[in-house]
Parts: sequence; structure tokens; C-alpha cells
Amino acid sequence: MSSFYALVIGAGSTIAQASIQKLEADQHCLGVFAVSRHLPKASSDTKTLWLESDYTEDSIHQICKRLAIYSGKITKVLICNGMLHDASMMPERKLEEIRASQLEAIFHVNTVIPMLWLSKLLPIVQGEKPTQVALFSARIGSISDNKTGGWYSYRASKAALNMLIQTSSVEYARRAKNVKLIAFHPGTTDTPLSKPFQRSVPKEKLFAADFVATKLLTIMDSATMDNKAAYLDWNNQPIEW
Repeated sequence: MSSFYALVIGAGSTIAQASIQKLEADQHCLGVFAVSRHLPKASSDTKTLWLESDYTEDSIHQICKRLAIYSGKITKVLICNGMLHDASMMPERKLEEIRASQLEAIFHVNTVIPMLWLSKLLPIVQGEKPTQVALFSARIGSISDNKTGGWYSYRASKAALNMLIQTSSVEYARRAKNVKLIAFHPGTTDTPLSKPFQRSVPKEKLFAADFVATKLLTIMDSATMDNKAAYLDWNNQPIEW
């Protein structure tokens, strides 16, 4: 494997931080750019440069301008932004719980922000080296797999993200043939995002962030560079769109 730089967006999340540690330990990784809303108070990372972003369009644009000197050298991109709930919102179980404010908030984090990155990063990932861009989707975003309903905002936001990934892959195939886009389902991971829902998850199906990070980076390393978007779970198994 040749040397590379990595970019981790949404770097404050549990899986993102585990991925950064894996990249830090990778002898082929020359450096990691970690983007998050808040910079860590202290960090023992030696390869990682933290960049603060509020994820507005202008902020994303400014960071991409800073990264421009690494164009063609950043060959691993993880877009980890995601939101399921917060102190004022929980996944909707029935139609009566639908609120415009919740739909808009969930869509903005899960769909709009990742797409802004995907659009702004195009000139940075263009090049000769095989490059993988993994965006955190979810199996629940599969329209064909939806048998249970519920979780309206989250489910729809991930389905919309999947469509944007598929659509972007068509243009990337023309303009950045070296890039593979991956919609990644991490499974139920022991993170604050899944914490309220872990009681119903079998122990063997609740994954540690370190395990998921290892799986994701392995999937990226072994990805088929065919100019087509892939929708894969943590075990490298395809999911129906």
C-alpha cells in the first residue's frame, strides 16, 4: 500500500474517533485531517490536524480551500455526520408525532451536510490514486428493506442520502474516475446515538466502535474501484437500495 492522507469529517463521533486512532497507527498514513464542531481540549495524536467547522456552506468551503494543497493526496475520506435524536427529539413511532422542525433538523444533519461535503470535495479527491469516500448511511435507509415503518425522519434522511450518493457517483465517474463512493451501515454500535435503544439489541449485535472502525477501513482498502456507488454493511455485505 502506498502512503496516503485521510480526512475524517464529523470527527467528534465515537466511530470517527476510533477510526482516527486506527489511522494514527497505520504506518502508511502520513496524516489525518479531523473536522468537528469543537476542537479537543487536549490530544495525544501525532498525525492528526483538527479543524473546526460549524458545517455551514461557507465553513465547508473554507476548509476545502485549506485542503486544496493536498489535492490528489487525500485518498481516504470518512463522512461520519449523523443525528438520530437529541434532548428534544426522539424517532417518531407514528404519524401523529411528525413535526416539520424535526424533519428539517434530521435532514439537515444526515443529508444536507454530507452532500455539501461531497460536492465541495470533488476537486480535492480527483487524481490518479484510488480513493474511497465512505458516508455513514444506515440499513434503515433502504426503501426496499422497509418492513416495519416508523422512525420517519431518520429513515427518510438516510434514504435521501443514499439517492444523493448514487446520483453523485454518476458524476464522479465522469470527473473523478479514481473515486469510489460507499454508503456505509455500521450496525448498532455502542455510541450515544444508539444508547436509548440498546436494551432491545442482542449483546452480540451491539458493536464496539473500535470493531466498526476496523471493519470500515478494511472495506475501504478492499473496495472494487468500478466507478459505482456501493451500499454496504459493516460485514462488507451489500444492502438493497
